[in-house]
Amino acid sequence: MLDLLVDAINVQTLTMVFAAIAAGATVLTLAMPLIAGGTLDKRMKAVALEREKMRIRERERMARQAEKVSLRSSPKQYVQKIVDSFNLSKWVGQEEARLKLIQAGYRGQAPYVTYLFFRMVTPIATFFAALFYLFVVLEWEQPFFVKIGVCIGAAYLGMHLPLMFLKNRIARRQLTIKRAFPDSLDLLLICVESGMSIEAAFRKVSEEIGSQSVPLAEELTLTTAELSYLPDRRQAYENLAKRTDLDGVKSVSMALQQAERYGTPLGNALRVMAQENRDMRMSEAEKKAAGLPPKLTVPMILFFLPVLFVVILGPAVIKVMGIQ
Repeated sequence: MLDLLVDAINVQTLTMVFAAIAAGATVLTLAMPLIAGGTLDKRMKAVALEREKMRIRERERMARQAEKVSLRSSPKQYVQKIVDSFNLSKWVGQEEARLKLIQAGYRGQAPYVTYLFFRMVTPIATFFAALFYLFVVLEWEQPFFVKIGVCIGAAYLGMHLPLMFLKNRIARRQLTIKRAFPDSLDLLLICVESGMSIEAAFRKVSEEIGSQSVPLAEELTLTTAELSYLPDRRQAYENLAKRTDLDGVKSVSMALQQAERYGTPLGNALRVMAQENRDMRMSEAEKKAAGLPPKLTVPMILFFLPVLFVVILGPAVIKVMGIQ
């Protein structure tokens, strides 16, 4: 039996077997990219389907929240009527004003209409208030045209009061965001490195950072909603940078856009950005500390030195007066 098997396995048979194995290996090697490509397509479709499911869940969650809280209130009827009657959106309204309102935390049509209303009413109110004060209350002994000039100056100041209010509100809002943003980046880094998606990471950080900065939590929540609604996800990051108008947030938004476009890892970028924002916060604190001595010079001269002179020279003066 063994002899027959040995006689059957000759050189020609072995050559055919090895040739068949080589041909099969060659075909399998050439077919592997096609098989892998098919697997990659399936995985990409699965990721797309999962992302669509996440968007649907986020939309349902935002719809439930919208039923409880109205984020965009409608303007009052008399304010809207005055704005439409004088066509203030054409003469007073500006696109920069809308951006300033958004940066101050006022969203929707109602704050914009209210802003236009006060841009018209405030100069008139300050003009008549100055007129009443100068001509009735104060009885200022000055020529008539001087008083009218002062009233016109008050009206000009009143025209800029709404914008000054917005700038003050923006500065306070940016300060709270700037103080809490490095900590939010640390939390975002932890969430991303733990395997969470960027939408889930933003939502988790917005929930945790609310106790430290409510405006930052609002911005992150709005960014999470935009990531679910907008077809281009990079637009959500650009909107976040525009709404905050901070250099640190702009750099992070740019890093997120690059990661979204080129597929670069987020962990290293977020770690570097967190350290840079923390260094910026520390440098601003050191700058304020360095500017404290010049600010204390005038209070020391006005309040500390007279008291110090009284304490030092008081006993000597009393003793001299006692001798006399």
